[in-house]
Amino acid sequence: MPAPSTPTFHPLWQQIKALIVRDLESGSWKPGEAIPSELDLAARFKVSQGTVRRAIDALADDNLVVRRQGKGTFVATHTEEKVSMPRFLRIRRDDGVDEYPRSRLVDVRRAKAGAEAARQLDLKTGDALLVLRRVLEFAGAPVVLDEITLPAALFRGLTKARVDAYRGSMYGFFETQFGVRMLKAHETLKAIAADAESAAILGIAPGTPLLAVERVTTTYGGGPSNCGGGCARPLTTTT
Repeated sequence: MPAPSTPTFHPLWQQIKALIVRDLESGSWKPGEAIPSELDLAARFKVSQGTVRRAIDALADDNLVVRRQGKGTFVATHTEEKVSMPRFLRIRRDDGVDEYPRSRLVDVRRAKAGAEAARQLDLKTGDALLVLRRVLEFAGAPVVLDEITLPAALFRGLTKARVDAYRGSMYGFFETQFGVRMLKAHETLKAIAADAESAAILGIAPGTPLLAVERVTTTYGGGPSNCGGGCARPLTTTT
């Protein structure tokens, strides 16, 4: 791969960061792989090691890379969430203890993008979508009803059987099976009343107050990769 041109304007560390992000986006280093050392990157970009270190620090703050003492810097991966709390959903009990939910997929269906979904996902109205519904259970009780809307073009071959067979987080599934990495999320919250279908799935009475969370996640470049909405009983959440 040809060496990129050295950035010529300040702040220099931000330009180095952008060049590294470009390589991450192109797949030069896969999730979980080590990136070159600070010395190697400094030589490649013809800048100081301190400039590279500041750029990598910023990447680590953005959760794009992970520093490991004595081992180097690695591309962040959702597959590590199998042993930790997922990046975009953290449930904490009143006693301060974090809980990891059990996920149960309800169904996967095809749909066409309406005006709002098309706007959020940067699609055209009528474009093909995949809609996944799952229930997240805590201590054996259904607590969250999650509906995930995906651009079908990015997730060809996604089926309920394929999701059921995967062991790990949903974002890990998207990353490993389809090469789509969810990097950032924007959420809006509002109070709603449970409709009959949601109430039946959650085991509550219709009209029960719920907290609705609408999340739009983005990948490299800020492009939307999915929009998801969830209905849950009022909880303390850490995001």
